[in-house]
Amino acid sequence: MPLYIAAVAMMIIADQLVKHWAFTTLQAQHTIPLIENVFHLTYIENRGAAFSMFARFDSRWIFVALAVVISVIIGVVLSKKIMQTATGRWSLVLIAAGAIGNAIDRVVRGFVVDMFDFRLINFPVFNVADIFICVGGVLFIIYFMFQYKEPHKPESDGEKHE
Repeated sequence: MPLYIAAVAMMIIADQLVKHWAFTTLQAQHTIPLIENVFHLTYIENRGAAFSMFARFDSRWIFVALAVVISVIIGVVLSKKIMQTATGRWSLVLIAAGAIGNAIDRVVRGFVVDMFDFRLINFPVFNVADIFICVGGVLFIIYFMFQYKEPHKPESDGEKHE
């Protein structure tokens, strides 16, 4: 468990450092093309959920509460060693780090700082925490599709065997 806590802390620090740079430096320039019309660093204030969904009303405290609940559940699952493989455990670590990283932004700034702008396919602008959540989500799906094994339940004495 200490390894997972340290990993979450390191991921949150990395996320917050990138967001701090975007907030203090990129905001003034708004966008820096790394590959013109393909990939830019663009400062965006996201006041909604993933990819600015629900941005029309002040939903930040709902998402902060949701991040706290998700992180507590993940902590319990990891401490009870419910996930059967490293893929399953690390998927939860990534999701927790991303959820907490974005929750910190919502509490401190009132919005989430996004900066990675993949324009080639007109993808929504995203941040490091979003990457953690998406990669964690993919790993979680892989875990359940290919690695999870239903626990064997002992047969009761009343069952008839054929």
